[in-house]
Amino acid sequence: MQPALALLELGSIAVGIEAGDAMAKRAPIDVIRAGTVHPGRYLVLVAGAVADVEEALDAGRAVGAGDVLDAVLLPNVHPDVVDAIRGRRLRGTGEALGIVETPTVASIIDAADAGMKGARVRLLELRLADGLGGKGYLLFDGPVADVEAAVEQASSRIARTPLTTRRVIARLHAEMRDNLEAAARFAERVTAPVAGAGDGAAAAPPSPARRRTRKT
Repeated sequence: MQPALALLELGSIAVGIEAGDAMAKRAPIDVIRAGTVHPGRYLVLVAGAVADVEEALDAGRAVGAGDVLDAVLLPNVHPDVVDAIRGRRLRGTGEALGIVETPTVASIIDAADAGMKGARVRLLELRLADGLGGKGYLLFDGPVADVEAAVEQASSRIARTPLTTRRVIARLHAEMRDNLEAAARFAERVTAPVAGAGDGAAAAPPSPARRRTRKT
């Protein structure tokens, strides 16, 4: 992706497709990625030269009008944020964990960029909407003071976003860290293979005792 990145988040799939088309037609952007996320929202991400990306975003906003839920424009996006959007996940050091949770995808991308630029931390993961009811969250890792600074910078950048939650946890318990690094979704954790199960299959929960009927 190029230095400038923008994301438009819409509440209508049909309007989102129309907005994406307008964005692609307005300026010679280098990258456009679009598609649905839960719960029935549509995202359009564009990247390229700053002026072109800004112009494309303006076109999308105009077409999206009342269906635009959120948007973000990052003229010089942090490269680690781009990698996290692409799905990169890192292992934590165990020193401190910073968590920021937002109601939209655009706001969590904005928060991630601010935190990475404002402190010496690592971006472990960036979760975007699917399976989260449209929410987004991020995980920062590093020394406590640096993680606190990153969370503060992230929260300040999106101060106008409602229902934002943030936490800093020092020395996250090893078992909780293992859970975070293995899988974020609860269903994936409870169906994971159990150590010692011979064929690697998940161990089935104990079934209720069956009543035995006496033969007459």
